[in-house]
Amino acid sequence: MTSHGLTIGQAASFAGVTTKTVRHYHRLGLVDEPPRDRSGYRRYGSMELLQLVQARTLALAGLPLADIPELLAAGPDRFAATVAEVDRRLAGHIAELTARRETLNRLGSGDRALLPDRACALLDSLRRHDFSDETVHTFREGLVLAKALIPSGFHDYLRRLEVAFADPRYVDLLKQCWSIAEWEPDDPRIDDLAAAVSRYLLEHPPLLEIPPELRMRSDGATRYGLINHHRQDQAPSWARLTDRIEARLRAAGITVPPEGARDA
Repeated sequence: MTSHGLTIGQAASFAGVTTKTVRHYHRLGLVDEPPRDRSGYRRYGSMELLQLVQARTLALAGLPLADIPELLAAGPDRFAATVAEVDRRLAGHIAELTARRETLNRLGSGDRALLPDRACALLDSLRRHDFSDETVHTFREGLVLAKALIPSGFHDYLRRLEVAFADPRYVDLLKQCWSIAEWEPDDPRIDDLAAAVSRYLLEHPPLLEIPPELRMRSDGATRYGLINHHRQDQAPSWARLTDRIEARLRAAGITVPPEGARDA
């Protein structure tokens, strides 16, 4: 090699890498080390530059550096098969990153970080009906719990709620239920409200359907309780209302998991 070859810095610049990368490629055997000239400097010719460009290109494409020497020495079929495998891995990685990005974008709206758009639309509906921010927040928590505890039946659960929310009578009853948080648990008006809610539910049987996921699981009663009794420890009047509604439904022949049930 004559002194007219490229210095390591020039070769690195032409290939679009750093001199540190060039030396690393030498150590891994990806690029041959050119001989030194009379001045003691290595001079890179076209072959070394070609190897350097090939190594950089394959590395950027996602191939492990350790596999590159064998790949460069392989025939066309082996090269094509390896490239196809790398493409498959990259496609999976891209899908994973895309999912992470979508989750990150949802963080901007809070609700969408944990819930699908369909559930968020229900929360928006609550806001349009002038439910308080605290009520919307608690309802959101309930949806998050439902999504985690009945994952396969969650969208059917949302469908039933969507139908109910389209009925002004249901919305009015729901507002009344949320409004009793400060009532005393023995307030006689709770029984009247429980009677009204029970009548509505019995007139709309789909709202009483227990997801198969809860009926068939050994821990179904526990999951039901975690969803249906969420935050009732903070408002005894809510717990009393739920207890009276469930008692009336059982009296009407509706199967309702017992309050506070714990599965074996």
